[in-house]
Amino acid sequence: MKFEIEGPLLTADKLSKSYGSVRALNEASFTIGTGITGLLGPNGSGKSTSIRIFLGLLKPTDGSASVMGMDVSDPGARTRLGYMPEHDCLPNNVTASEFLTHIAQVSGIPITRARGLAADTLRHVGLFEERYRPISTYSTGMKQRVKLAQALVHDPLLVFMDEPTAGLDPIGRVEMLKLIQKINSEFDISLVLSTHLMQDVERSCQNIVLLDGGRVVHAESVQSLTEQSQTVYVEVTSNRDEFVKALTERGISSTEDDGAVVVEDAGAGELDAVRDALVAANAPLRRLAPSRRTLLDIFRANAGGRPSAT
Repeated sequence: MKFEIEGPLLTADKLSKSYGSVRALNEASFTIGTGITGLLGPNGSGKSTSIRIFLGLLKPTDGSASVMGMDVSDPGARTRLGYMPEHDCLPNNVTASEFLTHIAQVSGIPITRARGLAADTLRHVGLFEERYRPISTYSTGMKQRVKLAQALVHDPLLVFMDEPTAGLDPIGRVEMLKLIQKINSEFDISLVLSTHLMQDVERSCQNIVLLDGGRVVHAESVQSLTEQSQTVYVEVTSNRDEFVKALTERGISSTEDDGAVVVEDAGAGELDAVRDALVAANAPLRRLAPSRRTLLDIFRANAGGRPSAT
């Protein structure tokens, strides 16, 4: 049975954490609501430290953190969370069914119900047929699914996923991201996806908290961050030079990018000028498309970092 929560699921208020002289978080303030949120940043940006504070595994040096209105030190906060760790921490000599049953029991669920929940959860993550095999015989992708299943078996409201696509091949990555979206849409479980892979966030997340050097660079929806800019790319099949000349005559400056004519700050007036220049130059239009910013563009522009975009 789900709790009805008003307000954000997670809140960080001027959250700081130091390890000796190293400041992993530096007065980071953000909120995370329902849905799928990407916690994005390069290695060392403060992602894992943030998760451990919310899980109650670390105490902040300064500031505060709360889970669904409760301080992270409150034992009740932890019962509403699930955690899928990055590193391989699974027992090899037991089956997935045995492992999940044990995890459910640790969460206070009676043995009979724990067995049923273990089977149901393994079905949801695509491991029902393999549930009685020793975990040591599983592939990397299957082990990732077991780690996800143990984070889900007690029916949490929110699950932290630390680098959930680590070690997966391209097909496995796509399948994991689809599974993440399924968990959110079909089971009403919110997820925080901690990763340095920008494409994973763009493919699966609605919101983003972008960290760099322990500071919050952005905290808003992915759509608003990557919305279309006013730059347009114009490709013509012929008379390209004449088209550029016609643009210049109308006071429109342009550049070239891989054969396309690029017009920046293209408002309604500039688009009218592009249309007129095409007609004047007798340049048949092949494609006219707006530019779309990527998270990599945003990160480089605002944080100066270079996390992987693959």
